[in-house]
Amino acid sequence: AARRTTTELTNDAMSALFQGVVEATEEAIYNSMLKATTVTSRGRTIDALPIDRLREVLRKYNVAAR
Repeated sequence: AARRTTTELTNDAMSALFQGVVEATEEAIYNSMLKATTVTSRGRTIDALPIDRLREVLRKYNVAAR
């Protein structure tokens, strides 16, 4: 089997990595909420979120999209 070398990162080095992960996750969540469309399947319909209402809720809890 091939031998692999790994390097451990200190907590200081990880903070930028974690910040990048947080930002990517946040963007994915916003995209899933804001780009969703109404879907019908097997006789059931799931409505897309009303974007204006979503913005109100985000502002209310002080997490409005930047």
